[in-house]
Amino acid sequence: MNTLRHLTSSLLLATGLLFLAACGDGTSRVTLKLTDAPGDGIEKAVVTISKVYLKGSVEGDKEGKDGKGDVVLLSEPVTTDLLTLANDTADLVKDAEVPAGTYKELRFVITGGYIQVKQDGATRIFATSRDYEGLPEGAQVDGDLHMPSASSSGLKVKFDKDADVTITSDGEQKVILVDFDVAQSFGKEAGGSGRWVMRPIIKGADLEFSGNVEVSLEAGDVSLPLGPTQLGLFSAVLINADGSREPMAFTASTATRYVADFKYLLPGTYQVDLVGPEGVTFSTNITRPATATVGSGAEANVDFVLTSFEVAE
Repeated sequence: MNTLRHLTSSLLLATGLLFLAACGDGTSRVTLKLTDAPGDGIEKAVVTISKVYLKGSVEGDKEGKDGKGDVVLLSEPVTTDLLTLANDTADLVKDAEVPAGTYKELRFVITGGYIQVKQDGATRIFATSRDYEGLPEGAQVDGDLHMPSASSSGLKVKFDKDADVTITSDGEQKVILVDFDVAQSFGKEAGGSGRWVMRPIIKGADLEFSGNVEVSLEAGDVSLPLGPTQLGLFSAVLINADGSREPMAFTASTATRYVADFKYLLPGTYQVDLVGPEGVTFSTNITRPATATVGSGAEANVDFVLTSFEVAE
């Protein structure tokens, strides 16, 4: 899940950060980070990223080979479980040199992967091949995972508003956030074949324009059986424009105030809801789901106060 990154929570892949630091020699240095938001029902989303490159202003040939001006950021394969990156980031590329110029998109070449999903009460694995190297030892593959074009021309990551990104060598720092929405990117193939397909939903924006949503929860005048610590049994849920949901448990900010902070979000409008402990009904001071608008480099706040709390008998 600004994501849902914000494989919600908003390859955000996941959310990638490009850190461009001037080198003073006509190039800049790029660091690429990944972050992600988990998809409902998906327990693991493992991919092998074999290449990442910036697409220059001149197109390559029809087979997806690098065109003039393309810059390869990663050429050594990296295998990662995207779902471990929710609301966090991890370095994928660090300090890659990039010549000054204009770049139209990022591309991720993915040569294999698998997802582990919960279906009908059982855990099942769908992989790009039965001998995919990223599979756990002894894993039983239940079906196929199809990744159209991922291993040839690569997955395209367009920048915010389809604008090109210009990299200079004059001391500028630029950070780009790439959000891969898992919940929207993996799904069953139509027609009842049982095969899963990855059709990535990926968005990008300057990190300086990303933001976060801080959700707070307080008991107010409501008496809780376990006291304020009972607020820690609640979860906040962030919902993006595509309907992807990212849950996050509340943690104590003060003795009476609990918070959940959704980070690395692309600018936009989100819905925020609450999930209470099992067997509990409750109400709040504001209508749920509440609306949170994330602005450029800004934090949005949604403050819930309980107005009732009842445990089912």
